[in-house]
Amino acid sequence: MSVALDRQIRPIYDALDTGSHKSAITECNKVLKKHPKNALVKALKALALVRYQKVEEALVLCDEVLESKPTDDSTLNAMMHVLRGLGRHKDMITMYDAAYKKQPTNEELGAQTFFANVRASNWKSAQQVASKMYKQFQEDRYLYWNVMSNVLQANDHNTPVEMRTLLYKLALRLITSAPTPSSVHSDRFHLHLTILRELSEYDEAMTLLETPAGRNICETNLACNEIRRNLMRSRGALEDEGKRAEQRILEKGDRNWLEFLSVIDGTFASLPESKGGAHAGPSEDAKEQFSSKISNTLSLFTNISVQDGRKDRSSLLGLLELEHRARRHGVSTDSVRLLHLMKQYFEIFGDKACCFEDLKPYLNLEGNDLAAWTEVLQACPSFLSTVEAVQRTINSHKLSRYNLSAPELTVDAETSRAALYISQYLEGLPLGRDLPTTELQYVDDLAILAGSVFVNLWKMGGDIKYLYKAVVLLEFALSKSEQAFQIRLMLIRIYRLLGAPSVALEHYRLLRIKQVQNDTLSHFILSRCSTFSLAASGDLTLTSECLESSQIYVSNSQETNDYVIRAFSAEKYSQIPQFILFEDWLENSLQRDITKLEYLRMRITHEAISSDIIDLELIELKFVFDRLHHDNRDFEILPNYQPKNVEDFNTQTLLFGKSEGHGWVWSFLKSYIKVFSQASDLSDVVEEKLLVGDRPQISPKLGSLKERLARREKEEMAELTPDELSLISYTDALTEWLEPFHDHVRPPASVVLADVAKNTELKTGLPLRGVDITLSLNSHVKKEEETPPITDAPEDLIKFFENMKTRFEAAKNAGHLNEALHIATIVQEAFLLFVTETIRFKPASVVKIHKLGNLVAKFKPIRALGIAVLKEMTIALESMSTQEGTSERRREFVDACGFESSEIDHDSIMNIIKRVSDSRKKVEEGMAKGLSRICTTYEQ
Repeated sequence: MSVALDRQIRPIYDALDTGSHKSAITECNKVLKKHPKNALVKALKALALVRYQKVEEALVLCDEVLESKPTDDSTLNAMMHVLRGLGRHKDMITMYDAAYKKQPTNEELGAQTFFANVRASNWKSAQQVASKMYKQFQEDRYLYWNVMSNVLQANDHNTPVEMRTLLYKLALRLITSAPTPSSVHSDRFHLHLTILRELSEYDEAMTLLETPAGRNICETNLACNEIRRNLMRSRGALEDEGKRAEQRILEKGDRNWLEFLSVIDGTFASLPESKGGAHAGPSEDAKEQFSSKISNTLSLFTNISVQDGRKDRSSLLGLLELEHRARRHGVSTDSVRLLHLMKQYFEIFGDKACCFEDLKPYLNLEGNDLAAWTEVLQACPSFLSTVEAVQRTINSHKLSRYNLSAPELTVDAETSRAALYISQYLEGLPLGRDLPTTELQYVDDLAILAGSVFVNLWKMGGDIKYLYKAVVLLEFALSKSEQAFQIRLMLIRIYRLLGAPSVALEHYRLLRIKQVQNDTLSHFILSRCSTFSLAASGDLTLTSECLESSQIYVSNSQETNDYVIRAFSAEKYSQIPQFILFEDWLENSLQRDITKLEYLRMRITHEAISSDIIDLELIELKFVFDRLHHDNRDFEILPNYQPKNVEDFNTQTLLFGKSEGHGWVWSFLKSYIKVFSQASDLSDVVEEKLLVGDRPQISPKLGSLKERLARREKEEMAELTPDELSLISYTDALTEWLEPFHDHVRPPASVVLADVAKNTELKTGLPLRGVDITLSLNSHVKKEEETPPITDAPEDLIKFFENMKTRFEAAKNAGHLNEALHIATIVQEAFLLFVTETIRFKPASVVKIHKLGNLVAKFKPIRALGIAVLKEMTIALESMSTQEGTSERRREFVDACGFESSEIDHDSIMNIIKRVSDSRKKVEEGMAKGLSRICTTYEQ
């Protein structure tokens, strides 16, 4: 490149670096006037166009550069960013492969070709490139790239089972033929052990581990030590592993809990098992043998617990786990040892926050054991003068509550417990008066316990006053402990139950959710969020929240591949499968597609339904439907201190008592794909021709699209509310009725492609490649076959609106706001799906050409009924909103709360109730406005 040209190109790079994409395009045009065939400038212009969202123009330039088969680094680098932005990873492979073939001695080009295959998860080609590079450059890392590619190809779910063993054997042959042993590098050693484990070559693996280098690596590398444990377990050498762990505990003072578990596993290693997998009752000889082993382990852990005292709890937990397993296997020799150990643990570590979680696995006590344990807890002093005393009291309450029986869970008893927790909370609060605002209060868990009791009381009798009591107490606790995220999560759940979504959203935003937490925690606010959506009235708060929480998935697709490539470059082979797994779990996240569906349900209420929306959403929904989902949602983060014989706090506070899971996603996906497929002109041929980027791989296990859409499994339907079930049945009836008429009217693929090509040429000035534009959609094509027989609308369509009207009235009269909103949004959705299904038959020319006048006439009563029901719901919601904000209504709620103290005063309670009532009023008014707007928009 000449100095003059370099000077002209520099402003383009500067504009791209600063995000001035329009300026970059202008600068590119200036240079292209003088150098119209310069591939680098074309690539830079294509990059600017991609970032400027002008994809059609970028595609033309991109294809021109690819045809020139560039080899210089600058052009290749620019094109790499263009192709990544377009999702065309296969074209990136082709580009680098062609360049590498032209310059086979260019090591950097070889590496970039390998990385292009890695980005596309094309492990077979990556292995071939790495093999070629090793032969060419004789560098060890390329041999290990080859080995790693074989391993990743074997791990790919699309690889046939019979090929996987072959690939591992090939990887093992390569790694054993390396000029230097794998033990010179910890990650190479980890890769070697992984291959041996997969091939069940345990003896060879143990030979490697017993070498001085192998021992040293396992001592210093956690990943290698973990795989060593797995190998020992797979080999059945649990006793040997137990002896090794015992040695580390005694000689090196190792207090890693995994070492204690290894000792316990070794103690029970030779216990016989029945064919069903359960442990068979041991013989008398076996009992004597196990008694000796247990006695030795018991003595070991007891000595260590005496030695450690309060410094470490591993040995005492080990004693508990040892006795727990001995009881389970029927070889325990002391009926009161477990109770004694639990008492000892509580006495020593009862003032630690971890006490309840540590003892929880051993709390399934009955009869005399339960009575004796309860006495131990009741004997715990209740004074709260020190932090340690507060924590011990909290743990005693948690442990006592866990084992409460059904007769002990009466309204009066629970009310007394709540009063006790609140009084102790207020009594212990002064202990934390001098804590900085970034610290949690020592008594927070007492407030959480009281809140849990109030939720349980609400669940027992359905009295909403207990939810108000809970929010008043938890809001007060949050004002004293601003960073108490568990209290905030509880409030989010309870506010949604109260029909106050805006207050719940305030708390959610104060959590400051970041990065992957958007995947694991966004369900707290986005689960069935369309119930509270005001998008139809122009309020896009929840739709924006959906878009913001989905940014992590965009980042994942763009950035995680870079981490994999960096791991290859740095030879961090133990991290590569983890990065790939992380990417897969995020890419196929269940929460991602729940959010997508909720966003779509809100979008169609706000934007006018058009063919563009239908086509774009249909393509994306089909991609979603081909995924095998992973549920990454975190429910364990929500505190649960409810008794073991009732539902946990998470289940109690689910909206409508149902969690959106795989079945919910499949059910709604099927309905929307059916409706959009019928309303769209896109066929598989058209999609394949117009798709930008690579099509995601489809698992052969899934079957054809048509077969999957036709299936409705009971397990799927069990996750739906009764109103959602009605909507699914309504949609099935609607699509089955209109399918023949859509198939008859839909234009051929060639006509659709011609129309798209013509529009693209008008927009970009360049034709769409490979498409004949002699056909056009300007005149509708009359088909030779007869119009399908016109049939009456299914009764289910009329009954749906009538039944939902009845259900709405019942919910309104019962004062169940959430249920009323849910029914209203379901009816709104059903009406919009009807509009989507019938939009094709709106043009008079289509009706006339295809003789569908009688069919269109049958739409009118359904549309009229739907609008009439929506209008009645609008009036009812407006009436509810006028009653919501009155001072009398607020006074009722204040009186229902029923507790005041010098700390929780009347004004504080009144402020909370005002926020709740304002939020309820806002959602009722907004929903009414939205329904009215939809009626006005689609009345004709």
